Amino acid sequence: MITQESSSSDGAKNVSTIGNFRWTICALLFFSTAINYMDRQILGILKPTLSHDLHWNEHDYANIVTAFQFTYALGYLFGGRLMDKIGVKRGLPIAAFVWSVAAAAHGLARSVLGFTFARLALGLSEGGNFPACIRTIGEWFPVKERALATGIFNSASNIGAIICPLTVPWIAVHAGWPTAFFITGGLGLIWLVAWALIYQSPETHPKLLPAERAYIEDGRVPVVDVEVPWVALLSMKASWAYMIAGVLSGPVWWFYLFWIPDFLSKRFHLSLEKTGFYTGVIYTISIFGSIAGGWLSAALMSRGWTLDRARKLSMLIPAVCVVPVCIAASVSNVWIAVAVVGVAAASHQAWSANLYTFVSDIMPKRAVGSVVGLGGFTSGIASMVVAQAVGWVLTQTGSYVPLFAWASTMYLFSLLAIQLLVPKIHQLDPPAPTVRYL
Repeated sequence: MITQESSSSDGAKNVSTIGNFRWTICALLFFSTAINYMDRQILGILKPTLSHDLHWNEHDYANIVTAFQFTYALGYLFGGRLMDKIGVKRGLPIAAFVWSVAAAAHGLARSVLGFTFARLALGLSEGGNFPACIRTIGEWFPVKERALATGIFNSASNIGAIICPLTVPWIAVHAGWPTAFFITGGLGLIWLVAWALIYQSPETHPKLLPAERAYIEDGRVPVVDVEVPWVALLSMKASWAYMIAGVLSGPVWWFYLFWIPDFLSKRFHLSLEKTGFYTGVIYTISIFGSIAGGWLSAALMSRGWTLDRARKLSMLIPAVCVVPVCIAASVSNVWIAVAVVGVAAASHQAWSANLYTFVSDIMPKRAVGSVVGLGGFTSGIASMVVAQAVGWVLTQTGSYVPLFAWASTMYLFSLLAIQLLVPKIHQLDPPAPTVRYL
């Protein structure tokens, strides 16, 4: 069980003398996630242009989005298992290579079917990124820093969502929309080189000082270094808590990602470039939430709060801050809409930093990727259903009001599910006798 006891070496060590190589690893995850999100976000940014040029309707777009979400869910499920089986050193670059090629392939598509196949491949491969990142954070960071590190690498999803609306419209206007897909696909291949040159596991990395390795391992409890079957994971309440929270809150982020540009364009009659600007502002705001959510739980634990209290308060605050997004579609001023959606997006990222870390808080190392994969799979399936529902609502009513009303409540229900199933967060007892420190 994890408690907030003082580290035996806290008084003797200074972080500046320990070393900071673990943050280099976090930077690799940051850029991987930024590219991952750029590759998927381009479609939402270019929706007005693609709909005009290729004669899509709302159902066509919803079907393309659903295709991505279906294989993204599968990618989460099997990608998480892959990371637990072969490790992130090999698993993450395999996923990154495939999604980079798939992203570039969008530039060759000219039909709904062509985009659907490209999105299927993109989703299947991109699903491996987050399970790999969460597992890597669990390996490279002490418990008290994991949420902060998760918040930092997860903030890259906002960076990707900012870069796209600020650059893609310009590229589309001056070089054509296929070029935008080719450029982002190429970025992933560049990242592969950096990963190959820098990454090794913390147990063997030559640039990791002994003091920093001891700092990373400080405060950890013994865990079993054996693979945990999916059946066993499904018998744990904590797994269900994570999956239910993902099913309720995960589709909200996909709604923002794929439909916010369309909402702004239609509600306020904006050009493609102005839509990109305001979308960029929303995701700029959300960066602060991602980092603040991780910082808050770390700050609370450093002041003696238990892991359970710090983690749950750090989830309650953003859950409450999301609620005002219900007015977004009713206001007449674009800046008010941008503000409330921006705060909601920031709150989602703060929430996610702690929800992802919840898995490494409570699960053995060899189960982290699999549980994140299970949660991503169930959330992805729910997101598919929501994507179809969003398309239907917009086709029938043309209104975003009910959609933002739905989005405003999901986080509070998610936290309620976590509290009911996991009244106290602590490391699960190892079920097998082969134990070593990880």
